[in-house]
Amino acid sequence: MIIEFWKELSVLAQLSVLEKLALSGVLQTGLTKTRIEALTDGIFATVMTVLVLGLTVPAANLSEVELASQIRAHWPNYVAYAFSFIVLGVYWIGHHNQFHYIKRSDRVFLWVNILFLLTIGFVPFSTSLLGLYAFSPTAVRVYGANLAATGLALYAVWWYATSQYRLVEKDLDPHIVSLAKRRIIVGPIVSMLGVGFSFLDTRISLVLYLLLIPFFIRPSHIDIHFRGGSHN
Repeated sequence: MIIEFWKELSVLAQLSVLEKLALSGVLQTGLTKTRIEALTDGIFATVMTVLVLGLTVPAANLSEVELASQIRAHWPNYVAYAFSFIVLGVYWIGHHNQFHYIKRSDRVFLWVNILFLLTIGFVPFSTSLLGLYAFSPTAVRVYGANLAATGLALYAVWWYATSQYRLVEKDLDPHIVSLAKRRIIVGPIVSMLGVGFSFLDTRISLVLYLLLIPFFIRPSHIDIHFRGGSHN
């Protein structure tokens, strides 16, 4: 009788644990997206902070003239830092907007996001390289390749999630899916054009990279959908 009592108690305990897991989202269909968002936010916060470490502080005990001269000499580092910080902000917003529509996850999707974060983690290196060798073809190509890889990885996140409505709601407007795809792919295309032009003139490449900022910052047609409006 005592053994049977402990068996019943064990079953009740197991049911209680399962109920708590279900409430916490662990046993939802597929894997929850909360951990992905938390990891992504953490990686972006870390990388955006690490960027500043690529800036060189002038030596101590310099005169005003020498200090001003050293600061002017490092202007490419400051520009590269500011540009990369804004670019990371653009990609964070893009990823955040995607997860407004993405409702669940699976194992493959986790690794697609890991790939995206891998490209994000490389940005401080490519930024420091560009700051040190502002007009070097090699540095410009490495930076452009980093931008292209990040854009393609973000595109892969959206493509995988929306393909056959795998991780989004079945009634998601197809216009939103295609609109987002077209907007995301602009980044990799322009970045690869910049890499190509680096064989002619790296200044053209840098201008192309800079043009991505106003393109992604300006309000677009997809923002109407994000606010819940109509595209008609």
